[in-house]
Amino acid sequence: MTTSSRRSFLKASGALAAAACAGGKRLMAAPLRLPIGLQLYSVRNLLPKDFEGTLHQLAAAGYKEVEAAGYFDKTAADFGNALNKAGLKCVSTHHQLTQLKTQFDQLIQYGQALGLEYIICSWAGVHRDPTRKGELNLDDWRYVADQFNAIGEKVKAAGMTFGYHNHTVEFGTENGVVFFDELLKRTDPKLVVFEMDCGWVVGGGHDPVEYLNKFPQRFPLLHVKDMVKEPDGKLRNVVMGKGFIDYKPIFRAATGLKHYFIEQEEFEGDPMTELREDADFMKKLDV
Repeated sequence: MTTSSRRSFLKASGALAAAACAGGKRLMAAPLRLPIGLQLYSVRNLLPKDFEGTLHQLAAAGYKEVEAAGYFDKTAADFGNALNKAGLKCVSTHHQLTQLKTQFDQLIQYGQALGLEYIICSWAGVHRDPTRKGELNLDDWRYVADQFNAIGEKVKAAGMTFGYHNHTVEFGTENGVVFFDELLKRTDPKLVVFEMDCGWVVGGGHDPVEYLNKFPQRFPLLHVKDMVKEPDGKLRNVVMGKGFIDYKPIFRAATGLKHYFIEQEEFEGDPMTELREDADFMKKLDV
């Protein structure tokens, strides 16, 4: 999800196994054997029109798990009942840091009622000095890391796990320090995990495999999306398998993976048809 679209959307909504060697061939649990998940931001325009019908279509397309991005003004009971009727499980949810700081108790109660495993911060955007505007600098990211540790401790006490989802801004640098690296360094692995958005890691000029190899247990969650590069150099989200991102080495390196979520943010044709193609791609992916 793009930085600006996720910020505006969330404000509006209020809201593989370890590898082994045998016979000279690397063996691991194939990611397609994990339930196919979807970040519900992908159907943000469909859910308000037909909430239950859209969830049933996702299940019919092959999805088993979802990650929320806003609750569409539904109670936890109504949201959960709709998921149960469709045969879907909500594993995690996305909230901005400002929401987590100001609405923590309500969000935790909702998450517990929904049976969530993870509470994910989808956008930091908080300066150490609240009067300062613009992009976060290195000191701001260090402040954010401290906030994550504090929130992670409270989320853990509530029976869930706290994590952070990246975009591309985290791969900015200051004095040679990559902001994302500083987050990994300053957050407590016992309190804070990371949901790697593979597409935006690539968009930020880095290789997901390098991070997964270096910090395999910090990334129990992945966002998977495929990208093409436009003539102007900008990246555009496309159906899985139609872009340039090779997910085989990514999943091979993701030895601490527990869940993954397809996220397709823009569509050329019918969204549900393309989301079905995404799910079919993951079913056939041989790693």
